[in-house]
Parts: sequence; structure tokens; C-alpha cells
Amino acid sequence: VQLQASGGGLVQAGGPLRLSCEFRGSTFSAYAMSWYRQAPGQLREWVATITSGQTSTYVDYVKGRFTISRDNARNAVYLQMNSLNVEDTAVYYCNAWTSGSSFWGRGTQVTVSS
Repeated sequence: VQLQASGGGLVQAGGPLRLSCEFRGSTFSAYAMSWYRQAPGQLREWVATITSGQTSTYVDYVKGRFTISRDNARNAVYLQMNSLNVEDTAVYYCNAWTSGSSFWGRGTQVTVSS
């Protein structure tokens, strides 16, 4: 499985950004897809997950601001981020998980300026 995240960049506080992650190499619909992030000097933390059945869950501090979605026809998962704040600055990683297997892509940097 190969995962390629994109869409990061520099954005002003309060602005939106949409991340994408392309999935290759296996049956996309069999995987739960997640976004994680890692801020400088911090551990990687979970942000959101969407199951193959389109059920989504979020860490509390992004609820109402971030939306995870997936397109099984395009083998892609997205993270729409609104009302960004400086604390959202991090490298964002996508993850694919199915029973017994977990895969990571290279991250995409999101920087929110005040």
C-alpha cells in the first residue's frame, strides 16, 4: 500500500485548507482511513478516522471544524479543515488500517499563521 498526502501549505488563522491522500496498491474500500498530525516536538496524534462504511470520528478539539471524507471510486481520503488556528500547525499524515495491517504515507506540512 502506498499513500500520498497533499494539500498542505501556509494559511492564515481562521482560513480553510483541504488535504488529500491518494491510496494505491490494495482494495481501498477494505481500509479504515485516518488522519494524524505531529507538531514540532510533539508526539504524533490522531485527528480523525473514516471507516469503510463512511462512519467518521474526530478528536474533540477538531469537531465542528474538520471534516473527513472518502471517495472509494477515486481511492482517496480528504480532510477539510476550517477555522484553522495556530495550534493546528503540524505535519499531517494519512493512515490506512485493516485487520493486521497499518500503512503510513509521507506527511504534508500545514502551517497556520496568526
